[in-house]
Amino acid sequence: MSHTAHIRSHRKPRRSASSIVVRSGVAGGVLSTLAVAGAAGYANAAEAEPVTQTLELPTLTADVATQVAQSADATQQAAANYELQAERDAAAASAAKQAKADLAEARQKAEAKKKAQEKARKEAAARATRNAERTVLSASASTSASTEAASATVTGSSSATGSAAAIVSFVKSQVGRAYVSGATGPSAYDCSGLVQTAFKQVGISLPRVSQDQSTAGTQVSLSNLQPGDILYWGSAGSAYHVGVYVGDGMFVGAQNPSTGVVERPLSYDPPTGAVRVL
Repeated sequence: MSHTAHIRSHRKPRRSASSIVVRSGVAGGVLSTLAVAGAAGYANAAEAEPVTQTLELPTLTADVATQVAQSADATQQAAANYELQAERDAAAASAAKQAKADLAEARQKAEAKKKAQEKARKEAAARATRNAERTVLSASASTSASTEAASATVTGSSSATGSAAAIVSFVKSQVGRAYVSGATGPSAYDCSGLVQTAFKQVGISLPRVSQDQSTAGTQVSLSNLQPGDILYWGSAGSAYHVGVYVGDGMFVGAQNPSTGVVERPLSYDPPTGAVRVL
């Protein structure tokens, strides 16, 4: 045994690692506890006294609300007035346009009516003039025809021979037959149908209508008529009636539906002219 073994060491005994760890843990726990407590205290303080900021909004009074409502009504009324005015303007423009068109149409109708009246007046005046001319010409022609017919009665030949005699005999034999437009015998005739049929008796073919028969032969004077000559009324080429001179100032013709085929003196209905075919 050492002589120092029973002497205590003057140095402090070493602490074990486990003891240090325990103490460190205790200290750490204490510090943690303090930290948690501090945090909790801060949190509690925060909850106990929250920070609050209040914003004060203006309050609408009854007068302001009324003014706003009145302003809205006024705006709406103004808009309605503008719309109504626009409609009135459009209607006025449309009415003015229609009135202008109606006026133009009325003027055109009035002008057309005026022209039509003027045309009718001129035509009436022209007709009156033509009628007056016809009256004068007819009177002149009648006078001339009467004079020539009277002369024919004195100077014209009254004896018929040959073909002329046959034609005269035929037309005289048809006196009393009926007048029918377009008829050529044997029971009825019209004026040109009687003349055409009479000349067929001697083998002469004449045109069917009076206009053509009035130019079928040689024009002769009414003062130099011979039996068998064709008499016509109207102008040559446009005659409206024909008959046959039978001598002694007499003619035979299919006059009209009232008289039928008759024998009459030239003075009864003086002809305008005559043609000689034989």
